[in-house]
Amino acid sequence: MAEKTYHGSCHCGSVKIKAKIDLSKGTGRCNCTYCRKVRSWSVIIKPENFELLAGQESLSDYQFGTFSGHHLFCKNCGCRPFGRGHVEEIGGAFVSIALACLDDVDAQELIDAPVTYFDGLNNNWFNKPAEIRHL
Repeated sequence: MAEKTYHGSCHCGSVKIKAKIDLSKGTGRCNCTYCRKVRSWSVIIKPENFELLAGQESLSDYQFGTFSGHHLFCKNCGCRPFGRGHVEEIGGAFVSIALACLDDVDAQELIDAPVTYFDGLNNNWFNKPAEIRHL
């Protein structure tokens, strides 16, 4: 698979995004307290491959821990189509796209996308957690 342009949105449609993503490069799931609670499954892309098409005024921001990530969500419906931040260890500035919020992704594309698991709960980010079945 190659890079492809996808469109996404929050549940109410206030926030609309466009992103160039190569799902064959992999997706991620994390066991940290936040990702576990929101059942996060995402893909990390560079900011130049992302465009917020609508809804800046509908976004609210949640940060915690190191404050390196902005966990953005729609103030109207609560959905989290994307987040952004800066972490040197993963290449600096990034945008995290919630795969569940992509409107035009084919189910088979998601089935075929590799998943990497991160042990954020134990601050052991570059290793797979001992248990992943609940993620």
